Amino acid sequence: MSKKIFTDKEIKLLSNNPYVKSVSSKAITYTDAFKRLFITENNKGKLPREIFEECGFDVTVIGIQRVESSGKRWRSSYQENGILGLQDTRSQASGRPLKRELTLEEKYARLEAQNNLLKAENELLKKIRLCGKGAEQEIRLSPSQKYILIHTIIEKYQLHRMVNYLCGVSGVSRSGYYRYWSSEAKQKRSQKEQRDERLREVILKAFHFKRRKKGARSIKMTLEGQFKMIYNLKRIRRIMKKYGIVCPFRKANPYKRMMKATQEHRVVPNLLNREFKQGIPGKVLLTDITYLFYGSGKKAYLSTIKDSSTNEILAYHVSDRITMDLATDTLLKLKKNRRFKRADGAFIHSDQGSHYTNPDFQKMVKKMKLKQSMSRRGNCWDNAPQESFFGHFKDQASIKACLTLNVLKQEIMDYINYYNHYRYQWNLKKMTPVQYRDHLLQSA
Repeated sequence: MSKKIFTDKEIKLLSNNPYVKSVSSKAITYTDAFKRLFITENNKGKLPREIFEECGFDVTVIGIQRVESSGKRWRSSYQENGILGLQDTRSQASGRPLKRELTLEEKYARLEAQNNLLKAENELLKKIRLCGKGAEQEIRLSPSQKYILIHTIIEKYQLHRMVNYLCGVSGVSRSGYYRYWSSEAKQKRSQKEQRDERLREVILKAFHFKRRKKGARSIKMTLEGQFKMIYNLKRIRRIMKKYGIVCPFRKANPYKRMMKATQEHRVVPNLLNREFKQGIPGKVLLTDITYLFYGSGKKAYLSTIKDSSTNEILAYHVSDRITMDLATDTLLKLKKNRRFKRADGAFIHSDQGSHYTNPDFQKMVKKMKLKQSMSRRGNCWDNAPQESFFGHFKDQASIKACLTLNVLKQEIMDYINYYNHYRYQWNLKKMTPVQYRDHLLQSA
């Protein structure tokens, strides 16, 4: 049975006893005077427990096993060497000293090694900051990064005898260092690296699918939907971070207009109230217009109509002029779309822009047997899914590279075809808009 471990409270209690020389969580060192007193009293017939208790020790704290083993050891030492056998001679032990004074050459070598290690560590921290982490952030090196630093310094400056010292300076264990650089560990890292390389190629294949860059979730859904390959989302994110595969972040549109309606225009109530997902294709239609800057300072306009339940783009129109035709021609294209089936109670929702408050637009909406709904003034959240589409579109479509309006129209057509048929969406049960539309129609 193992000996008892002392608590901080018990250590403090034992330290107050005059017969205790020192005490730690695992051991007690008694004074020579107590050992001699123990032998004298024991020879008179007293039991070890009695002697300890008479000298102020709490045997329940020390443990009866420790009391009996101490007494047995002292009696044996006394029988062999008498009183001298009871003396603590550890501080007077002969042989190699516990700590040798280092020579000037050794001190210089250690300082040089430490200096080189700090230089390498600073270089690594600079590289980490350049990779995107803020300078204000506290950056801590992982043990594996420290092992690599130590190994680099040792190989560069031939400091093979300073492994223990450099590990101590870096705050890592020497056993961990040798384990990290063992042939078995290196083989495992090599195998993992090869697996990561293979997965990187697979991820890049999905990342560039249809020439549209994607984030981790889109990559996962594309791999499942197009390539029948299933990978954990965390693993995909780890590989993307490791190899610097980055999807561009969406930026706010600085050119978003909020046009006021004139007196002859009419604003209608908000029928939608942000209930975007009603599970019925063709019931809630969202529309809006956005600016597109292409070529050398050229500007065009894109008008779209989106099915709020399926996220499918049902109709769109591109023009280099922001006239009423931009909105009405989009409605005409919706009317010609054979895939569009108007549901009962269907309505079209927009902001309060002058195109949508215009009497001509509102008459055409009624003619198509649609109701009309409008966002509250200045509130972009009331038409959030449509705004979200424009954000994704501007990130993923190659707009600036288009030199002419015709080239721009072709790029928009390609992107909307990709968006409807190939862009898997997490909130659509990992389906594309067209797949989700068919799914809703089948389950109806």
